[in-house]
Amino acid sequence: MFNLSDYLPIALMFLVAVGFAAGNVLLSQLVGQHKATRTKTMPYECGKDPVGSARERFSVKFYLVAMIFILFDIELIFLLPWAVVFRDFVTRHGLGLLIYVEMMTFVVMLLVGYVYVLKKGLFEWGDRARREAEAEARALKLKESRERATGGAPVLPARAA
Repeated sequence: MFNLSDYLPIALMFLVAVGFAAGNVLLSQLVGQHKATRTKTMPYECGKDPVGSARERFSVKFYLVAMIFILFDIELIFLLPWAVVFRDFVTRHGLGLLIYVEMMTFVVMLLVGYVYVLKKGLFEWGDRARREAEAEARALKLKESRERATGGAPVLPARAA
């Protein structure tokens, strides 16, 4: 039977979250410094200085990191409810081993993906990775400028004789 009082903890958690966020913003406005400098008023985007055109291409690593974040977010979304109902399935239905093996298979597949990402160097943001990303961006920019010069036709690399 539907009972509205069962949802009171969720409503209370929502109110606490909204109150915490609003309290932090209000406290920041009341206590924080309000000295605007040129650096503070500059827009910030994706860890890059906002210089040049807004149509500038970004390194693929930015998008890959976002996709990996979503992947591990989905992992958490599946693991938390599984952990909550696991004991119930073991005691009432006797499906503990099956459900455990399925979830560990899921975790192993995620671990394989994580190892693949590590091997590909996605989390390396050192000087070498930065140079590679800058070289990739220069190559793309050069390709675009050549395509604009030829009227939009893609430029094919010259063949060696």
